[in-house]
Amino acid sequence: MNRSREVWEWVRSIAIAVLLALVIRFFLFEVFVVEGRSMYPTLQDHERLVVNKLVYRFDEPQPGDIVVFEYEPGRDFIKRVIGVGGDTIEIRGGEVYRNGVLLEEPYLSERMDSPDYGPVVVPYGYFFLMGDYRRNSMDSRDPRVGFVSLEKIKGRALFIFWPPFETRVITSRVAE
Repeated sequence: MNRSREVWEWVRSIAIAVLLALVIRFFLFEVFVVEGRSMYPTLQDHERLVVNKLVYRFDEPQPGDIVVFEYEPGRDFIKRVIGVGGDTIEIRGGEVYRNGVLLEEPYLSERMDSPDYGPVVVPYGYFFLMGDYRRNSMDSRDPRVGFVSLEKIKGRALFIFWPPFETRVITSRVAE
């Protein structure tokens, strides 16, 4: 009798652990692997980070946030929010302007070398996203990505946990 009770306790404990893991994975946090250099130098290729999936149920992404979004089914991208609904975005001479004001972007390692873009007005409910390594980033400037709806945004990047010697919190928002 005592043996069967012990087995039942183990089964119950394992079932609860699995259920909690699934709830956490589907509703609270997700692990994301950075693929490519589009967010260099902020994020490195093959780093693993934790994404907060709950945060945007209570608040919307803000300029400077680093977000993961579904580009197409089974393929996620990670980019930085540059503009929100109602913002006018323009790129002139390799510099980004939001609502006519030059963005200060201390997270960039080099000046962007790309053609002028815009001005475009971000529709409400959508976001204009760009990678930090502008020379190699498929982002909202590309018509295949375009403006990204809130429904496609999975969450905000919180911290990097792999490789272990590179563990750090991701500070995303910048001063306006």
